[in-house]
Amino acid sequence: MQIPLQLVDVGFVGVFLTWGLMDILKRRTGRHRAGDRVSSASTVCSLLTVVCNFAISLLYLCFCFYEYWEFKRLDYESVSSAVPWILASAIAVYCRSGWPLVLILWWAYSTVLSVVSVSSSLIARSRSGGGFSPSLVGADVVDIVSCALCIILSSAATGSSFCGCTRRETKELDQPLLARGSGRDSVDFDSAGVWSRLTFQWLNPLFKTGRVQKLELAHIPWVPRSESAEFASTLLEASLRKQKTGPSSLSKAILLAVWRSMTVNGVIAGINTVASFMGPFLITHFVKFLSAKRESSDYLYGLVLALVLFSAKNVESLTQRQWYFGAQRIGVRVRAGLMVLIYKKSLSIKHSLGLSGGKNVNLINVDVERIGDFCWYIHGIWLLPVQVFLALAILHRNLGPAPAIAALSSTVLVMVSNTPLANRQEMLHSRIMDAKDSRIKATSETLKSMRVLKLHSWEPTFLKRILKLREAERNWLKKYLYTCSAVAFLFWASPTLVSVATFSVCIIMKTPLSAGTALSALATFRILQEPIYNLPELISMIAQTKVSMDRIQEFVQEEDQKRAIAYHNNVSDPKDIAIEIEPGEYTWNSGDHDPKKPAVKISSKLKIMKGWKVAVCGSVGSGKSSFLCSILDEIPRTAGAGTKVRGTKAYVPQSAWIQTGTIRDNILFGRQMNPSLYENVLESCALKQDIAIWSNGDLSVVGERGMNLSGGQKQRIQLARAVYSESDIYFLDDPFSAVDAHTGTHLFKQCLMQLLSQKTVIYSTHQLEFLSDADLVLVMKDGRIVQSGKYEDLIGDLHSELVRQLAAHQQSLNQVTPTQEHKPASTHGPSRGNQIEAIKEELELFRNSSFHKASSEEESETGRVKWKVYSIFITYAYKGALVPVILLCQVLFQGLQMGSNYWIAWATEEEGRVSRRQLISIFALLSGGSSIFILGRAVLLATIAIETAQHLFLGMISSVFRAPISFFDSTPSSRILNRASTDQSVVDTDIPYRLAGLVFALIQLLSIIILMSQVAWQVFILFLVILGISMWYQTYYITTARELARMVGIRKAPILHHFSESIIGAATIRCFGQQGHFLRRCLGLIDDYSRVAFHNCGAMEWLCVRINFLFNFVFFVVLVILVSLPRSAIDPSLAGLVATYGLNLNVLQAWVIWNLCNVENKMISVERILQFSNIPSEAPLVIEDFRPSPEWPSGGNIELEDLHVQYKPALPIVLRGITCTFPREKKVGIVGRTGSGKSTLIQALFRVVEPARGRILIDGVDIGKMGLQDLRSRLSIIPQDPILFQGTVRANLDPLQQHSDQEIWEVLKKCHLEELVRQDMRLLEAPVAEDGENWSVGQRQLVCLARVLLQKRRILVLDEATASIDTATDNVIQRTIRGETGRRTVLTVAHRIPTVIDNDLVLVLDEGKVIEYDSPKVLLEDKSSSFSKLVAEYLRRSSNSSLQ
Repeated sequence: MQIPLQLVDVGFVGVFLTWGLMDILKRRTGRHRAGDRVSSASTVCSLLTVVCNFAISLLYLCFCFYEYWEFKRLDYESVSSAVPWILASAIAVYCRSGWPLVLILWWAYSTVLSVVSVSSSLIARSRSGGGFSPSLVGADVVDIVSCALCIILSSAATGSSFCGCTRRETKELDQPLLARGSGRDSVDFDSAGVWSRLTFQWLNPLFKTGRVQKLELAHIPWVPRSESAEFASTLLEASLRKQKTGPSSLSKAILLAVWRSMTVNGVIAGINTVASFMGPFLITHFVKFLSAKRESSDYLYGLVLALVLFSAKNVESLTQRQWYFGAQRIGVRVRAGLMVLIYKKSLSIKHSLGLSGGKNVNLINVDVERIGDFCWYIHGIWLLPVQVFLALAILHRNLGPAPAIAALSSTVLVMVSNTPLANRQEMLHSRIMDAKDSRIKATSETLKSMRVLKLHSWEPTFLKRILKLREAERNWLKKYLYTCSAVAFLFWASPTLVSVATFSVCIIMKTPLSAGTALSALATFRILQEPIYNLPELISMIAQTKVSMDRIQEFVQEEDQKRAIAYHNNVSDPKDIAIEIEPGEYTWNSGDHDPKKPAVKISSKLKIMKGWKVAVCGSVGSGKSSFLCSILDEIPRTAGAGTKVRGTKAYVPQSAWIQTGTIRDNILFGRQMNPSLYENVLESCALKQDIAIWSNGDLSVVGERGMNLSGGQKQRIQLARAVYSESDIYFLDDPFSAVDAHTGTHLFKQCLMQLLSQKTVIYSTHQLEFLSDADLVLVMKDGRIVQSGKYEDLIGDLHSELVRQLAAHQQSLNQVTPTQEHKPASTHGPSRGNQIEAIKEELELFRNSSFHKASSEEESETGRVKWKVYSIFITYAYKGALVPVILLCQVLFQGLQMGSNYWIAWATEEEGRVSRRQLISIFALLSGGSSIFILGRAVLLATIAIETAQHLFLGMISSVFRAPISFFDSTPSSRILNRASTDQSVVDTDIPYRLAGLVFALIQLLSIIILMSQVAWQVFILFLVILGISMWYQTYYITTARELARMVGIRKAPILHHFSESIIGAATIRCFGQQGHFLRRCLGLIDDYSRVAFHNCGAMEWLCVRINFLFNFVFFVVLVILVSLPRSAIDPSLAGLVATYGLNLNVLQAWVIWNLCNVENKMISVERILQFSNIPSEAPLVIEDFRPSPEWPSGGNIELEDLHVQYKPALPIVLRGITCTFPREKKVGIVGRTGSGKSTLIQALFRVVEPARGRILIDGVDIGKMGLQDLRSRLSIIPQDPILFQGTVRANLDPLQQHSDQEIWEVLKKCHLEELVRQDMRLLEAPVAEDGENWSVGQRQLVCLARVLLQKRRILVLDEATASIDTATDNVIQRTIRGETGRRTVLTVAHRIPTVIDNDLVLVLDEGKVIEYDSPKVLLEDKSSSFSKLVAEYLRRSSNSSLQ
């Protein structure tokens, strides 16, 4: 053994010399980075490390001189020991600030070797009672002293390495990504010393805080710099940049970024593995000692054995805790780096290439988490063969070569048997993930469209779709869990198989067996159980991680769309040109293989001068939005030279994008507050009156996607955002369609023509009255600019596209025929009185929304997870009937296993006590019986897990779908998705096994306590004391850990929400150049999540360190008692069995405590799911005692009787005693200033809000008494925001599949969509993208109209149904509606006067009351009527565009 060890010393000498020469060459060539200054925190550790190196070197050097002086010779072994230490000392001084990897490996190797050498020497000496005996490496006085110095050295080096690791990595980066405040670095962990880190004392202040009050985020210290999102992402990106040749590999970049920490963690893992095998290695000696006749001098030998075992268990415990925590730290860093990498890539990818919502959630929630978790598994790749080797070495030493080979063969056999199961696990897991992707994607889309689904009464149908997807996922889950049961059976049966095979060979080969060797073998088999189980799990984890890595790599390596925009600031550039548009073609990336014609084709060069106002008009689908996107480089360019834009840009998209946050945050958009400019912007965008009425002013909080704002409010807020940016060029995509005539005129005059008078503005619009003031008008048709020039010049061509649209516009004006001549009172926009009234309607949604609060933080439970939650979880499946059966299986398994172990120890204690055949037969019978009960336990547990998970899912999803719309207004979809994805995954595959694992571990622990009490009853009292202390620790710990676990779940949702929100608004963010601002927010959210996760991991290790030591102490006391008792007072077999089981005491205890705490932490997922399983629901879908007749409503007569509506009891009444009748088969227009109550009236009709007083009758039936499905399924509505679902054209028009193809084609023709749909060869099966993104907003509104016409219901509500449609198309659509709804009651809420001017009746609302209600003709005859004023304002605005 000495010669190989000397060769290792020589090898290190060679490596040291090689490293030194290479480092000197690097310094000479200038490629070496200057060393870092060592901070005061690590100066002492570094100095101590160097001193210890010198001391050990001097010790070995002195021993060489002593040997030469005494024996006149110089031993080769002494020289080979001294030279590496001398070189190590030189390198330590040479490096000073940071230790190279080769030095760390030398210290670790020397420390382990010294500890093993000295331990063996002490055992041999105490056993012989004399001087030193030859040992593993000839340990002597020098070895004993150097061993102590090595331990001190390793501790000091670890401390300085921990302190210096972050600095070294930081210095490798040129500059940090974003500046952060100095106060954001943690002082607790970074300033902790070696002992504090070893025992996790740095967490004590956090536990003290958590003990006296509920933990909040502010109480959690910041993560160390190395785990911060900024540092981790910068390091990861630097690693990706270092890969110069070929495509960069994400896995290599991650390893390159964390290799130092990973290496240190690997050394600790290796020490832990060696320490874990010390027990089986020494147990033979201990059992032999107990079995032999002892003299008084032998007690020292027994005590030394007990002390060495105790020390080994403590080293194992401490290194295991550091190993696990180190792996978790690396995982936190990797997760943070990947999240930022994905986020930055998401912001850079063009709109058409973005990910879907469901995949986004899984990319962050599943793939990033899995890669982070793999940091814990990665060392298993090399530890597994080491564990197998050490186990076989112990078996070879105790039993000989043949039994060791038998053990190896049976181990390989079990591993091979496990491999197909592992492959099946991997395949099934992949299928589960695919099914989960589909379910989450469908759930995400459904949640975003919940208002529309409820208004159409489609939510039961969409719920069935999600349940169908869940059923497919559940089928894969069932197969997966039953496969896991087979794997679990093999795991617990593997020691039985290996031990039966090994002992059978021993009997065949007549190998002598003793109680000591048998128990040592059994202890080794139990350790061997781990690598047997870990191999397939490791293979599966590697495969799963590779899938996740590939998914992320595929995303982050998407080639950025080459920028067509060139920013020219050179002196040679023309000063008066803002935009130069070169000829080219632009095509949206549809994802189809079929070739598509360009969305935009520019045939001739176009120059837009600075300060110009450019209007873009055209019919629906003509390419107006695509044209603006082509200038912004948001649409892929397939041909041409691109566009040159000179100056900063601002963009107002047609579909408003509003952030979750305050109104002020949305307007400032990351810029500093300029009070005077801010006031001007609010005034010009007609927002001052809104802010004056809102309870919190501009600090009022907006909901997700601006849910609690009307379309007009959202449009004005994002217009204010653009104006406040003070950009050079503005792109406004149809900014006037969502506002009424008064507000539209104000925005155009005050905002575009005055505040932006010196700016370049390109605006698309359907309101042709805004064309005459433009410096340039671009007319689009089929993606091409068919006309361009001054307005006056273009209308000269009587056959042009613009004249055709103007003719349609004039036709709509002709419908408005006031009985008196109208004389405009002002040409500068609406009067001040009109303005005050002009913004109230949109207030009603906001004022009465639950988002009027200053915060939208997620609510969480506090204190312990209630016992009711556990009770519900346990009894959900089969009312808990299988739980006692599973417990009985575990008790019988434990009893039979202990019985088999005792049998083998008792039978081999004395030669010839039983026959060899009887020995192996009874052992195999007992062991086999225990395995059968394990199989039963695993199968029953999987059955319970499947049923419980399904019950919880059904309860939550059903409750969510039955929730009122106000719940979705106040609850971000990310919170629901987090429960449906992360929490449901935990319930599916984690919690049942955690809970069962806790109970099983408790049964095992109790059985060991009972067994130990059989040898010495005093142990039972000691156990009670230790258990009492452990429970106190656990109680002290859980108050903090529980809140940390809750915060981990809560802090993940904001990341997902910010991620999803940023993807939707990526085009706006890029246009405003606000990527840095949003990235800083993302970094902050990730750091909030990381700091909670970091301290949550540390808290678990804090507890385990303390409990481990307590149970190690119990084990030591038991060993001392066994040594102290006389031979006649104990049964050696039983005592040996106690010692053998005691080896697993700390592992088992840690497993109990870990499961105890982890179960409560994981049960928070159940708690969160149950929280959403008890949402107050809407009225029942169906009330059997009050079901309307199948023909209802036959006439469509609607009566409102003293209708009072308020959103909440504490909020003001919105509708104040409305009494009127909408006659059957009449068309009623509902108009009024903003805030008059139009939207609330429609919501009351659909019972989105229940009346506080009064009632609504339809054909004489009180709608408040019937079920919501019976009501809503008989009404039709086209909401203001057109919603399409991902799927096909057919599925969007007829989600319930109630109509034939012929009926669908008929309504498509009526809505002017037939030609568009027939352009795709798949016709009705043509795909519709998520949110209908491959259709324009106007086209989406036409689809929604076709959807309603197909339903042919007696009552139809149009809520701004044609706001985004050009006038010509609107005229055709209005004729279609009049023709198709001849025998229907139609309620129309509209801003366009021509839309309601030909209705039979017009209802004018103001402040929730009926002001006027008569035919339009009668109302127009009254010059002072409110309706007359609305018409006059519309005519005043439109007068400029009438044909000459």
